[in-house]
Amino acid sequence: MAQNKDGYTRFDNPPHVTSMDQPAPPGFMMPPAYDAGVPHGGVDPGVPVTVYAGSPYAPPTAFGNPMYGQGGSGYPQQPYPQSGPYSTGPYGQPASYVVAMVDPVQNDPPPDYENQQFVSFGLDDKSVRRMFIRKVFAVLSVQLAVTCGFVALFTFEPHVKLFVLKNTWTYWVGYMVFLVPYLVILCCGEFRRKHPWNLISLSILTLAMSYMVGVISSFYDTDIVMMAVGITVLVCVTVMVFSLQTKYDFTSCYGVLFVCFIVFLFFGILCIFLYSRILDLIYASLGALIFTCFLAVDTQMLLGNKNLSLSPEEYVYAALNLYMDIIQIFLYILRILGRSRG
Repeated sequence: MAQNKDGYTRFDNPPHVTSMDQPAPPGFMMPPAYDAGVPHGGVDPGVPVTVYAGSPYAPPTAFGNPMYGQGGSGYPQQPYPQSGPYSTGPYGQPASYVVAMVDPVQNDPPPDYENQQFVSFGLDDKSVRRMFIRKVFAVLSVQLAVTCGFVALFTFEPHVKLFVLKNTWTYWVGYMVFLVPYLVILCCGEFRRKHPWNLISLSILTLAMSYMVGVISSFYDTDIVMMAVGITVLVCVTVMVFSLQTKYDFTSCYGVLFVCFIVFLFFGILCIFLYSRILDLIYASLGALIFTCFLAVDTQMLLGNKNLSLSPEEYVYAALNLYMDIIQIFLYILRILGRSRG
């Protein structure tokens, strides 16, 4: 018995294998003591060692199998034959023992077990957020295209204008049709996330709102309507691009903006009883300003890195908010231009 420089005890004739069928090969080296801190029941890293089957020096495996394979990772392989004096293992040794190759480099757990990296696409992931923004603007583009078609039809077609002037009740029918899906999308969070019912409701709402905007536009001159469309496009594009690029967080002012909107509603009720051309111009100007601020806030809510943000599942709700802001800006600008001309 001797001890080498690596701390291994060398048995020229190990006593614990004297009862085996085959004699132990010369130069058998006893492995180091089992370390319970090694993951998966592996042995301490070291040089390749020979471990005899049933030896008390062999550490237990992860699955109760006393046989070790290669790598020292604790994952058992197919047991070798244990009977017969001439049975041999995979390395040509007698089957009474197996070989455990302990590689210090491979001592860590397999990469597909504990070290496997899981990539999670959260709600604030940049790729998910970009896809969400593209989806919102795609839906918004379709809505605005439909509305522009209705406005052009009611503005340039004289027969449609005449029909609207004789049947103003159709406007209130369109308003009722608009109100039902609008309240459903606004109040029912589960419904506006359920495909395809959310898109169906949004389509009905867009058609109803487009009809109402077309009816209102038919009461104004064609040049005023075209001027209102041009100013609305310029204002909305400028505000949305600025909101997407600036570092200032407009969503932090949402509470103040909501209070201003409530005051604006009471001012509108007052203008009904104290109607004058000056008050109407002030009311329309305040309305255009407030909804321009709402457009900036709703645009930044798409980004996901502000004080307030929307979930990527809320693309219908986000498109509806932007659409209503743009429509309100257009109607108030149309009202300003119409009242200014008298």
